Amino acid sequence: MSKTRLARCRLYGFVDTTYIEELDPGDVARELIAGGVDIIQVRAKEKSHAERVALSLTVVSAAFQYKVPVIINDDIEAAFEAGADGVHLGQEDWAAIPREGRTERLANMRIVGLSTHSLDQALAAERDGADYIGVGPIFPTATKPGVKPVGVELVREVVARVKIPFFAIGGITLGNIGEVLEAGATRVAVVSAILQAAARTPAALAFRERLA
Repeated sequence: MSKTRLARCRLYGFVDTTYIEELDPGDVARELIAGGVDIIQVRAKEKSHAERVALSLTVVSAAFQYKVPVIINDDIEAAFEAGADGVHLGQEDWAAIPREGRTERLANMRIVGLSTHSLDQALAAERDGADYIGVGPIFPTATKPGVKPVGVELVREVVARVKIPFFAIGGITLGNIGEVLEAGATRVAVVSAILQAAARTPAALAFRERLA
């Protein structure tokens, strides 16, 4: 996936096993794509490596014909084995990779995304070569319980200082996305507001319309 295509992505969706329970991950991915999601992250923290690879393969297969990139959360090896487009790492995961070994460790990843929770982290991620960053959590979210929200002010700071693509994330709903867009964000990542909706495709479409 080219960096130009990544820059065009606006709505970042998730196949998160915390929310989809026994649903077919490929079906969920297709529902998201039908709703306008143009990049998908597989998040399966409680699964084993083998289970994560199998789940990721299903999502990659579902997304392939639509040319929607698939990113795997935290597991670099699973991303490689599943043929995913890239990996998304948290601050601790990124710090755990020795600086001198990052190029080799991430050699097979076309896209590397990082979670950031402050302007300093966002600027550091850009300097360190991240292809995109997540900025948040903007609002309180059950996905990250106990984590203090950073608020839309951080969005304004990142807009002013960071050049690489960023996705605002964390507790974003149709009720508050206006605040995020007004702060300057042009890309959002949405987890529970889509995955827990009565119908995922219309929910995603509603976010896509707001981003348009």
